[in-house]
This record gives sequence, structure tokens and C-alpha cells, in this order.
Amino acid sequence: MWLVGFRPFFPLACLLAVVTPGVWVAMLAGVVTPPPGLMPLQWHAHEMFHGFGLAVLGGFLLTATKNWVQVRGHHGHTLQLLVTAWTFERLVVWFGGSWPAWFRWPALHVFPALLITLVLWTLVRGRKADSYRDNVLFIIALPVLLAARALLLLPEHFAAGVALTLAVFRLAFVVMLERTLTQFMKALFQVSLPRSPWLDGAVKLLALSSLVSPALPFAARATLQVSLAVLLVVRFARWSPQLAFRRLDLAVMYLGGLALAAQLVLDVLPGDWVGTLPLHVFTFGTMGLIIPAMFFRIAKGHTGRPVVFGPLEKAVLWVMLLAFVTRVVIPQLAPSLYRELLWAAAGLWMTGFALVGVRITPLLLAERVDGKEH
Repeated sequence: MWLVGFRPFFPLACLLAVVTPGVWVAMLAGVVTPPPGLMPLQWHAHEMFHGFGLAVLGGFLLTATKNWVQVRGHHGHTLQLLVTAWTFERLVVWFGGSWPAWFRWPALHVFPALLITLVLWTLVRGRKADSYRDNVLFIIALPVLLAARALLLLPEHFAAGVALTLAVFRLAFVVMLERTLTQFMKALFQVSLPRSPWLDGAVKLLALSSLVSPALPFAARATLQVSLAVLLVVRFARWSPQLAFRRLDLAVMYLGGLALAAQLVLDVLPGDWVGTLPLHVFTFGTMGLIIPAMFFRIAKGHTGRPVVFGPLEKAVLWVMLLAFVTRVVIPQLAPSLYRELLWAAAGLWMTGFALVGVRITPLLLAERVDGKEH
């Protein structure tokens, strides 16, 4: 469990993904009282991104950075400290509203500050051996999460905090998809995806620039986001989608990337959307489709097992696709059923991640099957 970052944090992310949607719909129904000091929407957004999302991103980066710079990576007591801080943060978010501000605010930032410091230390220390020179994007973007979290927890700056948080996660997914899809397509179809330095560079530069988009005038923000969306769609169109959609595990990666592009456009497109459509296109479309497939791949591949998507894994991906349609698509067509669809989508999300957790946790509690240590 303490050999490498994904082992503790992926099951914890699954646990939170199973618990919090149920709490959220119960809160909306008036059955559960919101935590003191937070609006219900603040709690929901914080736990989605800075609870669940940061557990996912933290587990991924703690694992990936050690491979990128060829070091042992953070493990043992360091991971135990991080997990303790993450768990303590969940308690602070729920019970800390009545605590003194001088204690509550630092307590809310212990986990992200530790995580970001450790990841940046790995990247900066191993810069010369880094196989990805564009990891400077993470060095720039990750500290922004601290500011984004602080803004999100302040009612008067909540919208800016969500937008800034979303921009950081968007950048992380853009970089991750660029690196992984080229590898997956090569391994599965013996296809080398066309790479264009100017296109890849423009995509990453615009994704990085979106970190300041919440502070830009609407016209400038719209131009930036639509430009990034267009470039992403152009790149996906060049990356052999006709092959990728033959396999469900690759199709959800492409669909998640296209959902990211759609969110950029919907966010600046006038419209009377039902249920904060642009935001949930990203959470259910990008995060909800890509993360389960990523968990299965990493849990199997990084424990020495063949990366094979069997019936259970495929069933999970179909459940998450159904969750996306239920939460994002159908409410636009049947707004009168929004509350019922919200409950159904929450149930599907919880079911999908419960199955993910049941599948990967035994693998992560056991040793690698190929004799390697970590």
C-alpha cells in the first residue's frame, strides 16, 4: 500500500466518489444538513475537485513523476503522512466551520501544500533526467491550486475559484492525453499518431493561458477558450479516431478529450442550460470517462499485470457513459425531470466507482506479480 502514490490514493478517490454524490443529493433533498461555514454548492465543488480530483491527480503524479525523472519516488512514511493529511482535510471540511479561522484555514491547506511541494521537489530535483521537458507546465500550474482552493472556499469568490480549479485540471488532462494516447495507439494498433510541434505547443500554451482566463474580459476569455477547443478537435481528428472507437477503453479517452473541448465552448456560449451544463460536461464527460479507464490501466500495468479490459471493466465504462448521458444530455431535453435525473446520475456515478474500487483495491494491496518491488 505504501510503495507508490497510486496505491493508497486511487482507492481513497473511489471511496469519496461513492460517498459524496449520495450526500450531495441528500443535502439537496433536505435530508442532510450542509457542513457549517459552507454553502452546499461550495462543499460539493470542493469535494469533487479538491477531494476526489486531487486524490486522483496526486496519486497519478506521485507515480508518474518518479518514472519521468527516474527516481525511487515518495513512499513509506511520506505517503502515510499524505494520506493522513488528506483524511484530516475531509474532517476539517465537514466539521471545521465553527473552528477558529487561524486553525481552520491552515488545516484546509496542509494536504495540497504537502502534495504540491513533494511533486515539485521531484520534478525540479530531477529536471536534468526528465523525459518530458514540458513538465514545467506542472511546475507552474500546481501551485495555482492553492489559490483556487482559497477562492472557492470564499463565498464572494466562489465562481472564480471553480473556474481557476477547472483550468488547472483541464491543463493536466490535456498534457496527460497527449502523452498517453500516442502510447496506447502505438501499442494497440501499431499506429504512430502524427505530431506537430506547433500544434502541440499551441494547445499547451493556450491551456496554460487559461489559468488567467477568469480574470480576462469576456471577449478575450471566449477567444482563448474557443481557440483551444478548435485546436483540440483538430488534433483529435488527426489521431485516427476511426481506430480508437473500435475499442471501448480507448473510445472513452477520446470522448473525454472531446468533452473537454465542448466544455470550453459551452462555457462562453449563450444558452439557458439546465444543471450547470458546461461544468458537468467536464466532470461527467472528461473526469467521469477518463479516470476509471486510467485507474484500470495503472492498477494493472503498474502491478505487473496485463492491461486487459474484461467484462467488469467494460461494464464500468458503459455505466459511466450512461451517467454522462443522464446528467448532461437528457436534462436539456426533459428539464422537468431534472431532480430525478440528478439522483439517477449520482447513483450511476456511485455504482461505477464502487465497481472500480472493488476491482482495483485487491490489486493495490498485493505485491507486483512480476517480482519487481514497486
